[in-house]
Amino acid sequence: MVPSKPPKELHPEWVARLTGGQVHPGASVAHDLHWDSRQVGPGVAFFALPGARTHGREFGQQAVQAGAAFVVSDLNHPGAVQVTRPERALLAVGRALRDQFRGSVLAVGGSSGKTTTKECLAQGLAWPAPEGNLNNAPGLTRFFFHLEPAEGCVVELGIDRLLEMAELTYLARPDIGVLTGLGVEHLEGLGNLENVVREESWLLQVSPLRLASVQAAELLDLPNLVTYGIEAGDFRAEGVEMGLEATRFRFEGKVVHLPYPGVGPVMGALAALAVARMLDKPLAQTIERLAALRLPPGRMQRLRLGGIDFIHDAYNANPLSFKAGMAFLQAQPGRKWLVLGRMAELGQEALKHHLEAARLAAAVSPNLVFVGPFAKQQAAEAGGTAVETIEEAVQLLFGKVQPGDLVYLKASRSVGLERLLELWPRENNPSAPAGKEGA
Repeated sequence: MVPSKPPKELHPEWVARLTGGQVHPGASVAHDLHWDSRQVGPGVAFFALPGARTHGREFGQQAVQAGAAFVVSDLNHPGAVQVTRPERALLAVGRALRDQFRGSVLAVGGSSGKTTTKECLAQGLAWPAPEGNLNNAPGLTRFFFHLEPAEGCVVELGIDRLLEMAELTYLARPDIGVLTGLGVEHLEGLGNLENVVREESWLLQVSPLRLASVQAAELLDLPNLVTYGIEAGDFRAEGVEMGLEATRFRFEGKVVHLPYPGVGPVMGALAALAVARMLDKPLAQTIERLAALRLPPGRMQRLRLGGIDFIHDAYNANPLSFKAGMAFLQAQPGRKWLVLGRMAELGQEALKHHLEAARLAAAVSPNLVFVGPFAKQQAAEAGGTAVETIEEAVQLLFGKVQPGDLVYLKASRSVGLERLLELWPRENNPSAPAGKEGA
């Protein structure tokens, strides 16, 4: 029997030395760390961080009672490593853990397509990466704590406030930076496009190797910037063919197959191929791995229900990712229905961007269903139907959509537009599964 690996250890005294903190009685060695008190159990270190609505310090005692090894907090209580600012302590711990990793760190930033690109890079290069979109300081710290020795790893850096990219790049200390695209995003925290460009591009400024999409590069003035794009850039996807089930293109004369539709997977795969070339890694292996790509749900995910094709692209949405979705739909034949919900965190410019999205959608198809607070204005601007709830959208569509039609779902995750798939009636195909990812 092969012995299991010894668990990783996080000593409270080590954390205290890094952070200038004080260890209080009751603290013990941790084998995991978390920032959500609901995820804390025996042997877990709890970082009591400030949140949007409450401060983690309020749950410090609860974490200790749940068996936490120790609590990083600005309060003095048994089991605490007391620090001045827990969020700064987290950055220090994350950076120290990252510095223990001897491989290359490849970091992905940008206004849209980060998770898809991160997955393409990680799977294409066979490097470890955080699951899902754990792209903030706590998630990265936990990833580095559990990271095993490897040639390299891929992380995603997501920001929604000023100076956050500086914090994340300090923590991750990237050797390679990849910038997917630049557009308005998280305007409630970032303010305007100028701030978005400045904040996101910091990733490239601190990375020794720099790769950016052609779209992002047009907004930047950085030296030694390598670019990638569809039919443009230093590394190019040529002859792109996008179907509902798969995509193919040529890269340096070699055919690349992807088991997903859409512009996002093409750009993600292209970034992986570009990095492989920059690192002198065999292209054939990367191409082979990309042919078996698997993305998290909600990112150009094809499902077929009762003879109707659905594209679930509603994990997230902003104007840049919306345009990518419209570019894909323009290339698809047949009748198309677009169910479009709110794009979150666009601040005072929200209505303007939603009306622009409605006009772009109308150029793709007249069959538009708008859901949410801007639905009536969007329908008045571009035609289509406004509904208040996802249930209403289901009732409307089920009476009109026919086998062979394509239904595209796009909204920010907070809208929960995937509920449309859960509510879709099964009368015409009672044996149909609730949803199967197409490939």
